[in-house]
Amino acid sequence: MAPGHVAYGLGAQYGLRITAETVAAWERGLALPSEYELTALAGVLWCAPGELLTAARTLREHRVARQLSPDELAGLVGLATSAYLRMEESGRWRGNERQSAALTEALGLTAADFVTATGRDEELAELLRSAVTTRWQAYVKPVAKVVPVDRRVLQGVLEQLHSEYQALMVSTLSWSSTGSEREGATGDAGRAFLAQIVGRFWQTTEK
Repeated sequence: MAPGHVAYGLGAQYGLRITAETVAAWERGLALPSEYELTALAGVLWCAPGELLTAARTLREHRVARQLSPDELAGLVGLATSAYLRMEESGRWRGNERQSAALTEALGLTAADFVTATGRDEELAELLRSAVTTRWQAYVKPVAKVVPVDRRVLQGVLEQLHSEYQALMVSTLSWSSTGSEREGATGDAGRAFLAQIVGRFWQTTEK
């Protein structure tokens, strides 16, 4: 189907005034359809909305991929729809542990998916850096608030990462190239260091 055919279908079947140029922009990733437009587009193309998305990263994308309305998801999670939508639109999840667990189940999220979708990637990276370079015990609770993983599992993971890091320090090796980068810390070297810590965290957590 050419963009013009899709635009015609959106108008004929769903009453949407969408131009062929807009459809082409959606295809090239230069513009994003609204939730209703995405649902209508899936109807015209005879597929599920989730099939039109790349790997979902935001709460909205995960929700649409599961074909849940804001009302439905808010009910499953135990939030007022308005409160859930504020979090979805801001990209910052503020639910408690029970609501986080319900969100994870309703959207079929992995722990890594949850952290990304709730806008906590940077927060997790900073917590992990502090955990491996100082006392890891102090960071079990803060990390548990960010990652929906059993605390006993997190204790083992943080202890292992801390031990690995300290062993590398003692043997004068590093996860980056110099001691100053290990201590972190800014620019490309600092970002690479954090990426390595986070990567090891997920590898160890998923074992």
